[in-house]
Amino acid sequence: MEPGIAERLFTDRHLARLTALARTDPGLIAHQLTAPDPRIAAALATAEVLLTCWGAPELNAAVLEAAPRLRAVVHAAGSVKHHITDACWERGLAVSSAASANALPVAEYTLAAILFSGKRVLPSARLHAELRGAHDWLRELADTGNYRRTVGIVGASRIGRRVIELLRPFDVRVLLYDPYATDAEASALGVVRTDLDGLCRRSDIVSVHAPELAATRHMLDARRLALMPDGATLINTSRGSLIDGDALLAELVSGRLYAVLDVMEPEVPDADSPLYTLPNVLLTPHIAGSLGNELHRMADLALDELERYGKGLPFAEPVPAETLGRSA
Repeated sequence: MEPGIAERLFTDRHLARLTALARTDPGLIAHQLTAPDPRIAAALATAEVLLTCWGAPELNAAVLEAAPRLRAVVHAAGSVKHHITDACWERGLAVSSAASANALPVAEYTLAAILFSGKRVLPSARLHAELRGAHDWLRELADTGNYRRTVGIVGASRIGRRVIELLRPFDVRVLLYDPYATDAEASALGVVRTDLDGLCRRSDIVSVHAPELAATRHMLDARRLALMPDGATLINTSRGSLIDGDALLAELVSGRLYAVLDVMEPEVPDADSPLYTLPNVLLTPHIAGSLGNELHRMADLALDELERYGKGLPFAEPVPAETLGRSA
């Protein structure tokens, strides 16, 4: 994993559990596996399981050749696409991911964004700070509120499904677009399945939870953004590439749409980007996923998986090779 991740991921409690579950040196952390230092090379030669996190180096054929006993990879984070290669599947490695744990804070962020967007909390706060006095807020906010709003969820991913679950106590209608979801699945989730154009056209708030794939690049383009009603809000906690950034910026500068953006393309907008100052935009620095003590939830899940492996049990959170083509 990347330098500096381990000390944030693992508390002393986690390290004690790790050393009780496996023969390992928790201070020996590999940042790269190509021509590693002798200690890493020796550990790799006898390793049966790799415990990985963000920034894990690619496990290609050369790395696997240097790890003849390797049988499993436990990833204490979400996507494994950046380090699990075809060579891993050819070896028959068992792979686990803490994606379900990382999905929870993203869904919580999204729920907060949906409810705040419906109430126009942030634009109202900014206006209140400017006015600093009495104002007719009942008139100012006559078109706001979360009662019977329509929320469109793009992608029935782990996060998308969790957002749907979190929305159940509220008086909102939920639409779903996902090309792999069936009507029966949508019914079980308590949502209405629709196409993407229909979702954009009918939703007061659109929240994006689809994976980053060639097929999803700019899936929300100028034409689809134009379908969204005046005053609608677009929330993106997935990947910036799913939205045509130039087309979105034009809509936001015009003031027609609102947005809550935790991810962008590029990840950090130019310093002079209007996104930083537009009153109808909340721009956050990719913080929806696990941060702070939320990292410990991923560590707990990873150690649970390591314990299952040690007991000869299948992973509770396996990553099947056949799902990677349509997952984050």
